[in-house]
Amino acid sequence: MNIESFHDYCLSFSGIAEEFPFDETTLVFKVMGKMFAFCDVDEFESINLKCDPVKAVELREEYPGLVEPGYHMNKKHWNTVSMQGNLPDDLIKKWIKDSYDLVVAKLPKHDREKL
Repeated sequence: MNIESFHDYCLSFSGIAEEFPFDETTLVFKVMGKMFAFCDVDEFESINLKCDPVKAVELREEYPGLVEPGYHMNKKHWNTVSMQGNLPDDLIKKWIKDSYDLVVAKLPKHDREKL
């Protein structure tokens, strides 16, 4: 997956905003103000995705070296996924969607209804 595909896919969901809250190279995607994905736009070597804690560990074990604990994030709830061409786009899209769904599920009911 390239950065354009990642960008377009993240924007395909409802209630999305894209921001650079940390610096001028870290692109963050939020749903209703809550982060679900981000990456470095200059390098695009990896993406960070929110993940269920049990599933996060399973993915790290199943894809060693490609899925790691979230870089600069709570390692229980975030994974860093390699974008070096070793994972199928469909699998990455599934994990992005899972991240989005996980964040949406935690939103207050009135915010979920807006989506």
